[in-house]
Amino acid sequence: MIQLLGLAGMPEVQAGDDLASHILAALAAQGETLRDGDVLVVTSKIVSKSEGRLTALADVDPSPFALSWAAEHNKDPRHVEVVLRETKRIARMDRGALIAETRHGFICANAGVDASNTGADGVLVLLPLYPDASAAQVRDALRERAGVDVAVVISDTFGRAWRTGQTNIAIGAAGIAALRGYHGEVDTEGRTLRATSVAVIDELAGAAELVMHKLDRVPVALIRGYAYPRPPAGQPDEGATPLVRAGDRDLFR
Repeated sequence: MIQLLGLAGMPEVQAGDDLASHILAALAAQGETLRDGDVLVVTSKIVSKSEGRLTALADVDPSPFALSWAAEHNKDPRHVEVVLRETKRIARMDRGALIAETRHGFICANAGVDASNTGADGVLVLLPLYPDASAAQVRDALRERAGVDVAVVISDTFGRAWRTGQTNIAIGAAGIAALRGYHGEVDTEGRTLRATSVAVIDELAGAAELVMHKLDRVPVALIRGYAYPRPPAGQPDEGATPLVRAGDRDLFR
């Protein structure tokens, strides 16, 4: 049995806050403690806030391109400018939508720049600079203070090509393998599998969103009972990096 628990009651996260302390306090308030093998899914927004990845619109001087595109599509040119600054490559600009590749390699709307639940008017939240390192930092702090071996997944909400609606995906991880490969295994009819790899951390992030409730401000979920794959012994923890498809293997660019 797999259990999902949303951690309610966490305070508004400020720059410099200790997320591990907030998580442990929220667990204690709900009568819970961490156990070895638990997975914590943490929204990228509170990670970004704790790391000061915020931009005030009042401080942004939009470029001529941002001004032109914003006027054409009834957007705030300052918001557009921030998106452009966070963009490595524009994948698509059409009908008011700006789909961009971030410096991390993620392809998403507005380069992950978010204007919702920012904690203040006129402030935008940017994606964490190094989500895998952020996940590792939270994991290490929890291990030090609670004496447990847990996995940490940093999640964000993305749209999907060919599918309506959004889902949470993993943009960072620590203590857990991103993929569970079935290469070389045999199915029930005797066929050898050659191309199946399950995006484990994406599936956990999507499941966690069911108890996070964006409008209820539940930024962390505890997943218990899932026997997740670990990073190979003696090798570096690659985090969520294996999920980013290289350009030369992407058929849809």
